[in-house]
Amino acid sequence: MKETLESRIGYHFKDHKLLETAMTHSSYANERHADGTESYERLEFLGDSVLGQTTAEFLYRHEPALPEGRMTRLRAELVCEASLHKAALALGLGEFMRLGRGEELTGGRERTSILADMVESTIAAIYLDGGMEEARRFIMAHVLKDAEIGEVHPSADYKTALQEYVQRDGGCQIRYELIAEEGPDHNKTFTFSVSVNGRTVGEGSGRTKKEAEQMAACQALEKLKA
Repeated sequence: MKETLESRIGYHFKDHKLLETAMTHSSYANERHADGTESYERLEFLGDSVLGQTTAEFLYRHEPALPEGRMTRLRAELVCEASLHKAALALGLGEFMRLGRGEELTGGRERTSILADMVESTIAAIYLDGGMEEARRFIMAHVLKDAEIGEVHPSADYKTALQEYVQRDGGCQIRYELIAEEGPDHNKTFTFSVSVNGRTVGEGSGRTKKEAEQMAACQALEKLKA
């Protein structure tokens, strides 16, 4: 199993405990707190910073004409939860998660926020084990590999687009509702649902409430237009 995961991420660890921790959800660690099992949360915190720095450097070097504000918005889009979730699915990280019994039974292995977090914890584990260059190589290969700046639309307002789409046929009421809030105060993940005339049509998660609402609206648009 360890060899399979290392092969997928393209890096072989000297300290395999780091990779094990990167795959360990807090629910699993809490069930085994007596033996000192640690969750990925501290690694995730570090990985978020490494990812942000690498993405900022990528934009600075590859898009010399972009102003600071535009680069800031692009960075946020490139490293958003949806982007990290896509990378996690491509790598099949869900197969390697260590989850507590309750989290396993409630679908934690497929949860977008957990999969996205594990990409960041994996980045940190590689950074601590092999240094910045190895972490950067992983990020470029698995997170930024499809980054086509011209196709990224960080300023896209999915909430407005959803409103315009459903209002074509007259009076429709759109409502956003916070349905989950997870993580420590410094690194929370919010999940919102969006309903149209009382029917839930989308859910989305993000590091801010605004991002979560936008992701919910994005999913709703995809479903309604399908």
